[in-house]
Formats: sequence, structure tokens, C-alpha cells
Amino acid sequence: MPFVLTLQGSVRTAGLCLLALMTAVMPFSAAEAAPQAVPADQRVLVEPVKRPETVEPLYVRPFTAVESGRNDGNPLWSRSGMFLSFERSIGDKKEIHIALADGLIFQTLYHLRAAGGEMKFFFPGVVEDISYNAGISWSPREDRFIFMSNGGEGNYDLYAGDMGGKTVTRLTDHKEKDGQPDWSPVSNAAVFVSGRTGKGDLYLVDVNTHALTRLTQGGKEHLYPQWSPDGKRIAYMRGNNENHDIMVINDVTRPAETVKALTAWEHDDIRPVWSPDGKKIAFYSNYNLQGDPRIWSIMVVAADGSDPVAGDGLAAKVVAVDVVSDVERGPAWMPDSSRIVYVKNDRQEYHPIYVVTVADKVGKLLKTDTKMNHDVVCSIDGTIAFRAQVDQWDQIFVARMKD
Repeated sequence: MPFVLTLQGSVRTAGLCLLALMTAVMPFSAAEAAPQAVPADQRVLVEPVKRPETVEPLYVRPFTAVESGRNDGNPLWSRSGMFLSFERSIGDKKEIHIALADGLIFQTLYHLRAAGGEMKFFFPGVVEDISYNAGISWSPREDRFIFMSNGGEGNYDLYAGDMGGKTVTRLTDHKEKDGQPDWSPVSNAAVFVSGRTGKGDLYLVDVNTHALTRLTQGGKEHLYPQWSPDGKRIAYMRGNNENHDIMVINDVTRPAETVKALTAWEHDDIRPVWSPDGKKIAFYSNYNLQGDPRIWSIMVVAADGSDPVAGDGLAAKVVAVDVVSDVERGPAWMPDSSRIVYVKNDRQEYHPIYVVTVADKVGKLLKTDTKMNHDVVCSIDGTIAFRAQVDQWDQIFVARMKD
């Protein structure tokens, strides 16, 4: 199995209680049948159900041809928005597709270990061995990429490849899983998670020399690292089981001395994502007024650690409640760093997509007319990509809001 963070109770259902008023049919007189006036001071005013304000997109369309028999998910825009990658699952095989922004497939990552140990590419459908490829991240110039793969043999390591190339280079080689890579936006260093210490620890790998630098020291899981937009800091989640906190390493050359906790309470905080301007970090938290660990919210805090790390001060940082926690991607920032796109946990409405303004916490329904939405991401130009179901099969869609 791939390197996976298990979140118990991740599937949230919003139960709707229906009140049925039942009256017994009894004989009554004509006088009893006449309507009775209710005194003004006893009248109950019923508030009309408020419908959310809606946002009409400029367009919503499938990113590639809609087809049955395979599931597409986990889309990710490149830094410039020129490319969109996504993961396609066909049976036990998972391949990464890299496409141009117009949906034209540019490159497919699907490879197995050939005889003699050399990594070679195969076209989908040619071989039947299990192949798992996931977690792509681009170099600063977008001419190279890094990803996690088992090479068809069950050992999960990191590999690097060239855009348009047909060979890959193995960056790590260990019996324990290496995964969740994120390439620095300004250098050849990539941060990743490794299980080689018994727990998930963070490491840096130089993509050119393959040299490793350990950033964290055991004890707890350190997961889903992400570079800041300026390439100077790393945000990640740290904890055990159902209690993780959001952390930031402010200087990767001195990780132990410069690590800072952005949250430190009993609630589970997961999957931090930097705002494009680097000033804020959004994440999922199972803090909610109901005290239900199955209900998730989106919180936004200052990246410099100036906000409260617990209590009412941190609770006030909730910007959206009862959301679908897409742990593989985390909350999706719009390029203006003032809005977040997310999926509402509402099965009756088939998990609709909302846009919330962080400052006033007002959420608006993005009218996509798609069902069972997940994996929302935004490009630098504001184009939204997401996963939705069509006839029980997951497909990638793109949408664009008016400026």
C-alpha cells in the first residue's frame, strides 16, 4: 500500500432531521371545525429558509473526454498554470497524466521495473502488473518533476523525470515508504516524508545529487509538507492518530531551532496549504460547535505564528464549516489570497462547491451542476479543477468564475 495518512471518521454525513406532525382523526362539531384566532402575542414567526447566494461561472466543462471504466482524481496545476496533472486509476494500476491547460495529454507516467533493474516506461494496457504512481510536483522552471512510484514491484520511492522525456531517475531507495514530495519553488531541493525512522519524518533530497538531509526527529508523524511560495519555510502536520497540529519550519538549515506550532489543542488539524502571498495558512480542523469529530471546518491563521494556537482565539479562525476534507490536496486558495474554494458536506445537494471570502466568512455556491465533487484546486489564473462523478465514475472538470 502507498504511504497513506489514515483519518478515522473522515467520511462525514450531514444528517437532516425531518419532523412529522401526526394528528388523530376524531369526531368533532362544526363549531370545533371553525378556525380559531390566535392572539398576537402567541403567534410563532417561522424564518424562511435562506438559500445561499450563487455564483454563475463563466464555464464548466470536462477536462478530458468523459469515459467509463476508469477513475480520475487528485488534479494539480503547475506553478504557471500551463499544465494540469491528474491521477488515473484503472483496476490496480495508477498512472499520472500530465496535460496542457486545454486538456491535451502531454505525458503519461506509467512504468515498471524491467529485467536488470532499469526503470522503463510502458503504455497503459500493455502490461498487467500493478503500477502505482502518484504525488507529482514540478521544478521551479517546470521542465522537470518528482513523484512517488512503486515501479510495479511494491517498494515506494521517489523518482524524477523530464517534461517530455521517456526516462526517470530514482532519487530514493529504501525498504520503507518515501512519498508526499514537494519540490522547492526556488531550488533543487524537494521535501518529502519517509517511514525509514519508524514514524513519518521529513527529509530534504537534492534532486541533482540525491543527497539527503533529515529535518525532523521521530516520536510523532510528520506529514504532508509544503514549501512556502518564497521557498524559505515548510508547513506540515505533526501528531499521532486523531490529534495532529499545524507546524512551520522557518529555516530549513536550522529546523529544530526554528520550528513553530501554529496550533496546539485537542482537535485534529490536517493538511496545511499556504496562501499564494505566503501570509496565511489554511487547513482542515475537526473543531466545531457540536463537538463532533466527524465534522470538519476550514481554518485560516497567520503564517508567522502571531495568531492564538488554541482556545477561543483559534476557534475564531474558522471560515467555513461542515466541509469535505480532501486530505490529498487541502483547502484550495484562489490566486488573490482572499478566497478559498471548497466542497460542502451536503449529500442531498451532491457535495456542492462553495467559494468563501476569508475576511467576512461568507460562502457562495458555485453553480457547477456537477455531483459528488472533491479534490478542488485553483491555478494561478483562477481556473478551478476538481473531481466529480458521472455515472459512478470520477472525472476531472474545470471551471472559471467571473473576475
